[in-house]
Amino acid sequence: MAATAAFRETPDAQTGRPVFPPPPLTARPVDPAAWIAAFHAVRDETERRAAPLSPEDQQVQSMADASPTKWHRAHTTWFFEQFLLREHLPGYAIYDERLHYLFNSYYVAAGPRQPRILRGLITRPTADEVAAYRAHVDRAVDALLSQASAGALEAILPVLEIGLYHEQQHQELLITDILHAFAQNPLGPAYDAAWRFPAPAGATGHADLARGITRVGHEGEGFSFDNESPCHDVLIQGGRIDRSLVTNAQWLAFMADGGYARPELWLSDGWIAAQAEGWEAPGYWRPAEAEWATMTLAGVRAVDPALPVTHISYYEADAYARWAGRDLPTEFEWEVAAREETLADAFGLVWQWTRSAYTAYPGYRPVDGALGEYNGKFMSNQFVLRGSSVATPQGHARVGYRNFFYPHQRWQFTGLRLSDARR
Repeated sequence: MAATAAFRETPDAQTGRPVFPPPPLTARPVDPAAWIAAFHAVRDETERRAAPLSPEDQQVQSMADASPTKWHRAHTTWFFEQFLLREHLPGYAIYDERLHYLFNSYYVAAGPRQPRILRGLITRPTADEVAAYRAHVDRAVDALLSQASAGALEAILPVLEIGLYHEQQHQELLITDILHAFAQNPLGPAYDAAWRFPAPAGATGHADLARGITRVGHEGEGFSFDNESPCHDVLIQGGRIDRSLVTNAQWLAFMADGGYARPELWLSDGWIAAQAEGWEAPGYWRPAEAEWATMTLAGVRAVDPALPVTHISYYEADAYARWAGRDLPTEFEWEVAAREETLADAFGLVWQWTRSAYTAYPGYRPVDGALGEYNGKFMSNQFVLRGSSVATPQGHARVGYRNFFYPHQRWQFTGLRLSDARR
């Protein structure tokens, strides 16, 4: 099983269900059967990703930033029960109220929760009991969608849709979190021994960025998270952006030139982080005789110079750009180039750091209620990444998608491409 094969271009051979994404919310007439199929496609994908893992694998929490696989499976189920079923299915009985404390994440308005760092201590319910919880909620969602009137669907479908994309986010985290856990194991276990990182397109050269005012952000039909709106004008200073991603070979040259030992290349906080963490190479890299090896979803493998560098922090990306005499693009420069389809490997290999702080677009307002805690409350001290990675489910990425992480974090599939801003 390859972690990248999330949604196929044809209906699933076993279930016959259509592929995700569901039809736009504006589609008329509303087709409940299509939404039910989309719901099961997403829910099945979570279980498919968890299937190679033992109950012991699903229990482990290797650091505060990561969560156990079992927790991801239960939390995404809690999301549908909390925000969809208890609000919109008359007479619905909560499966087990105690699970709402265990599997809430950061929704303060939804009640108290298990501290994040202690999620790995939730040995009960078991993995099998979580499967039963998922099945119970799945049946209830089927019933809700099957019996809802056209008027009721107007309120139900927006919540269902965000729940589907929310679960896809956790599908990606499920992969990256178990990779981090396996990287702590001296045996270097494989999630999938047949997994291989996809080859990059091999593009060369640059794409020009014309100076001028342009529109960015989401508008029109199709799903987006609230942090992708409103659509607004930005000034592009001009310059150029690399068509290709930075490779391991290029990163090895940075390392050979003392990149990790030259404080003049680093932001102050980055230098402190690198020294405190003992960074000498990207995350998961380890010395191996005459070369470097890295932990992958297939276990420990030799670093391939031709592949994009990944598992690097914003601090490392910024230091590399300074070493190369270049820039990281802004998120808007990246978006303009991606919309014009001038970037190779914009999607599907690594998330790409930008030099844009994660802040609100002009006029941004979070949605009302607990779901308003989804994005806006995190707009502090983080940087935007664009694109998608090998772990991102197909159908999830968009040109306007704004991922965000703290500048020291590197357990995700994070890489970079360079730009030259017109000065």
